[in-house]
Amino acid sequence: MGVTDGPLRHVDDADVRAALEAETLGGPVRLPGGIALPVQIERVLGFGRSFSFWPLLFGLACCAIEMMALGGSRFDMARFGMEAMRASPRQADGMIVAGWCTVKMAPRVVRLYEQIPDPKWVLAMGSCAISGNIWDTYHVVQGIDSLIPVDVYVPGCPPRPEALWQGLEMIRDRVKQSRHAYDGLRRIPARDLVAAEGEGQS
Repeated sequence: MGVTDGPLRHVDDADVRAALEAETLGGPVRLPGGIALPVQIERVLGFGRSFSFWPLLFGLACCAIEMMALGGSRFDMARFGMEAMRASPRQADGMIVAGWCTVKMAPRVVRLYEQIPDPKWVLAMGSCAISGNIWDTYHVVQGIDSLIPVDVYVPGCPPRPEALWQGLEMIRDRVKQSRHAYDGLRRIPARDLVAAEGEGQS
């Protein structure tokens, strides 16, 4: 299947099916109602989800001020569908931890992370969230990654809004590549799909 040096050659259904089966990871996805879609649809949905990423704000220190600046008119993160900063973890796609986290606050961070539905992403903003920075004391968590998995680190004290924007772009790239669009739905092998289609035609 493809384009030759000359005119575009005819592509029949067998070529398309072979190409889809070669690129599909784990076979087609079975949707309610008996509809089967190739997994490539997850790429489309990941792309769409990347333009509607709603982070959970967890501003613990001065980094939160720079995060607020990113939402203002100068940087306008709403252009890319991120204007909806969520206050509820159940409505969020990820979490931005901005600032240092005390030991007393740690269980709440973990609880909020666990309440975010899958798939979820975490961005650690600022040196305090990444390593504790100057707060090398008994009551400050030395890096938020000791509590929850972190996908992207944005260093700085505090990092500028441009740096946070670059970190969010890295998160968006991960969202685009995600393969979680149909979690919970049963995957069926391609050979079973072909057999089922053959039975329907006879």
